[in-house]
Amino acid sequence: MTSSSRPPSRPRLAVFVFLGVYPLVTLALYGLAPMTEGWTIWQRNLVMVPIIVVSMIWVIIPRIHRHFGRWL
Repeated sequence: MTSSSRPPSRPRLAVFVFLGVYPLVTLALYGLAPMTEGWTIWQRNLVMVPIIVVSMIWVIIPRIHRHFGRWL
């Protein structure tokens, strides 16, 4: 088995995903707060979670694999 065919290390992938998602969630919270003032938490999450999921699937995780794949 070559190093490129082995599955990524889950702990390392988790660290890289955390480092990508944490700033995104923080920015989303600050960005959405003024527009969703007075909304309940479930309503804010209904807007924020799809943004985070789409960003993870099509932006964050592919970039992690592309740029840090050899460390995973």
